[in-house]
Amino acid sequence: MTRLLPVLFLLAAGLARADEGMWTFNNFPSELVKARYGFAPSPEWLKKVRLSAARIAGGCSASFVSPNGLVMTNHHCVRECVQQLSTPQSDFIVKGFYAATAQQEKQCPAFEVNKLVDISDVTDAVMRVVQGKEGAAFRDAQRAEIARLEKACATAPDIRCDVVTLYQGGMYNLYKYQRFQDVRLVFAPEEAIAFFGGDPDNFEFPRYDYDVSFVRVYQDGKPAKLDDYFRWSPQGAQPGELTFVAGHPGGTSRLLTVAQLQYQRDYALPERLVQLAQLRGLLDEFQQRGPEFTRISNNLKFGVENSYKALVGRREALVNREFFATKVAEEQKLRDWVKADPERQKRYGQAWDNIARATDTLRDMRIRLRILEQGAGTGSDLFGYARQLVRAAEEQAKPNEQRLEEYAEARKPELEQQLFSPAPVYPKLEEALLTFYLTKLREQLGPDDPVVKKVLGKQSPQALARKAVAGTRLASPQVRRQLYQGGAAAVRDSKDPMLELVRSLDEEARAIRKRYEDQVDSVIDKNGELIARARFEAYGTSIYPDATFTLRLSFGQVKGFEHNGKQVEPLTRIAGLFERATGEDPFRLPPSWLQARPRLDLQTPFNFVSTNDIIGGNSGSPIFNKDAEIVGIVFDGNIYSLGGEYGFDESLNRTVSVHSQGILEGLRKVYNARRLLDELGQGGGG
Repeated sequence: MTRLLPVLFLLAAGLARADEGMWTFNNFPSELVKARYGFAPSPEWLKKVRLSAARIAGGCSASFVSPNGLVMTNHHCVRECVQQLSTPQSDFIVKGFYAATAQQEKQCPAFEVNKLVDISDVTDAVMRVVQGKEGAAFRDAQRAEIARLEKACATAPDIRCDVVTLYQGGMYNLYKYQRFQDVRLVFAPEEAIAFFGGDPDNFEFPRYDYDVSFVRVYQDGKPAKLDDYFRWSPQGAQPGELTFVAGHPGGTSRLLTVAQLQYQRDYALPERLVQLAQLRGLLDEFQQRGPEFTRISNNLKFGVENSYKALVGRREALVNREFFATKVAEEQKLRDWVKADPERQKRYGQAWDNIARATDTLRDMRIRLRILEQGAGTGSDLFGYARQLVRAAEEQAKPNEQRLEEYAEARKPELEQQLFSPAPVYPKLEEALLTFYLTKLREQLGPDDPVVKKVLGKQSPQALARKAVAGTRLASPQVRRQLYQGGAAAVRDSKDPMLELVRSLDEEARAIRKRYEDQVDSVIDKNGELIARARFEAYGTSIYPDATFTLRLSFGQVKGFEHNGKQVEPLTRIAGLFERATGEDPFRLPPSWLQARPRLDLQTPFNFVSTNDIIGGNSGSPIFNKDAEIVGIVFDGNIYSLGGEYGFDESLNRTVSVHSQGILEGLRKVYNARRLLDELGQGGGG
């Protein structure tokens, strides 16, 4: 191996000393775990854990916890399903849901669970087709090869295949999943206990949340039969105990260049925070109109508030001069190592500068890119359906290798599940979101912009939004299906006002997307790949790749931390829940918990923290011991973990989980969930 500079060796050694890392299953540092904790996960152990973990398409993690398809995840990961199944007469967000019999389990609209069944290395195949190419040629060749690999792998509708880019393009893996699209709700507690403490307690600790829910995956109309699943720990998490988290961290930016981090700090994060703050204000006003307005918008508001607080934490990390200086020094030391050898300098030396120039290009196009393409519609379901129909009609007429990646053949089952979802659409909320979007379109591009003139004409944003929502028929899944199956002609000839709105934007949206992919994304991919190769020469695979919403395994221990000069203990207990309750939102307990108080063992552990390295997307991950037994479920990180987007500090970063014993105590004594307890092998008692 190439000789390391002393500082690079020290950086690698520093990593090895910490419980840091979102490791892939085909490169897990078992010997490092053994050195720290005396236990080395074997290949058999890793395979069992991999097959027992699950992913919820759309941004969460989960785990299989019975041989009959039972899946455990967070309440906030099934919240959208719970809201979609609710009605004004029966609001499961408020009162909770429990299927006491199999017949009472309710199917979630547009809900998909994935199980990772195989990982293969396809680096050579992708590298071969992009070798020597730049810009659009690089992007087109890469996209075509990825589409080919995914299509060849996805041999049945219940198989999903994704080519995953690792180490900023230094490695490509093909992940093969078994997909479950018939998913039914089994249990969800009241939101008042699942998100007890609300936004004030979010990303804090001590915590007292019962953020757990259960769904079931079905095959051919029957509960899926599974050979691999997690059993339950007899005692749950104990202080100092070795813990593992198997989940799907959505994305980290620990390997970004300084130029990319500066862009995040100075442009992307501040502008996104302004937009979220404005959207939160809109939703606050919307909810003042009445209880039903609150019910239909609560899920969106939850997501907005959660994102806002998370992004504030990320920006605080980047504006911390000391922290940012460490990122600058880390990059400079690798660049100095490259410069020290003329051959290395020739191969890799220009990569950082090329990425910096591409980032400057992104800075100049960012507003148009965001408003026309990446953030178009501001979450409007009807706008989203219209865009899917317009683009599917055009893309599916192309060869698979030339399509936009979300319309490739391997993604078709996911697209169709979303497009044909029977989830309810709320016209008043749609009108508010679309008005917000069109107002921002005019504000950010200017009233004289040709696209703005084309879209709005003489109409105000509110008038156009009202007309599009009132006149569209896309709220009907049957109408969407007919248009989709009718192909390009049916979509083109339709006079539906929502389709017309999307069509008026789509040419410019596609143009800015292509410019971004050709001038920014492909340049960053190509040069990120070069930097990754330099890292490989220096470190090999002793470092882990950035998160990509693919299955990772982290290790750590149950351990408290110091906050404001005080030691925070690692466990909370049910007694603290009642002490913290005030009777007013967001510290109001639901009646079920107040009534159950005399029956509860108040000393039962409720929430706990550990040093496991996680990030957004790990919500719902199982946290388990060396015997692969559930000791809890991850639902959050502490405030220090928000900087985990860019780096990890073992002394402060903490994963926050619901304790397995607290879960059982609630199921047994609050919800009398006997069928569920029996299935978990925890029936009787109490």
